[in-house]
Amino acid sequence: MKQSTISRSSAEAEYRAMAQAVVEVTWVVRLLIELGMQNLTPVELYCDNQSALHIARNPVFHEHTKHIDIDCHFTHDKVLEGLLQMVHLPTTEQIADILTKILPSLQYNYLLSKLGMLQSSLPTACGGVN
Repeated sequence: MKQSTISRSSAEAEYRAMAQAVVEVTWVVRLLIELGMQNLTPVELYCDNQSALHIARNPVFHEHTKHIDIDCHFTHDKVLEGLLQMVHLPTTEQIADILTKILPSLQYNYLLSKLGMLQSSLPTACGGVN
């Protein structure tokens, strides 16, 4: 989905994407609850940007983040409600990068194997064997 605003930093861009994901998660969880499903929360939301995770967890706004306060309040409220659990995912494990970045062949093949699209005999991004 294309963002309607221009981000001033990578943390802000990640945070805006996170806020959009929170909106979608909230909608899906409410729908599933109405259909009778239980024990759906907390939903783990993975992010590889520590600054964006800090903004989501910390309700105190700094001068450079005040322009994203609406998204910040919404996401932070969902964390406090117990709907979400924010989880750091190292960049080397970020599967979405295969669709959005030019990667070295080792990292590309590692992520392909995580998707089940390549045999898993490749070394992991951290140096071990998967």
